[in-house]
Amino acid sequence: MRLDRFLWFVRVVKKREWAQAMAEAGTLRIDGRRVERAAAPVRVGDTLTFADHAGRVRVIRVVTLPQRRGPAQEARACYEERTENVSQEGAGD
Repeated sequence: MRLDRFLWFVRVVKKREWAQAMAEAGTLRIDGRRVERAAAPVRVGDTLTFADHAGRVRVIRVVTLPQRRGPAQEARACYEERTENVSQEGAGD
């Protein structure tokens, strides 16, 4: 599934165009690899890292690929929010 569609389907972004802009800006990573294409493939098991609108770094793991942009509860079941705060890594070094 395309990265922009995945982010829109699981309601990480409100508009697909916003997901496309995030990808093309190079601010997203899939399994640690920088992504610069909205059409980059997302697969089950991938880890996505990106900054949200508030500037917090989010890390989510893809559990399943959604079939549609459904209700929030259905969308939330497609990924796991990782609890580690990557923006704080190395702060004590």
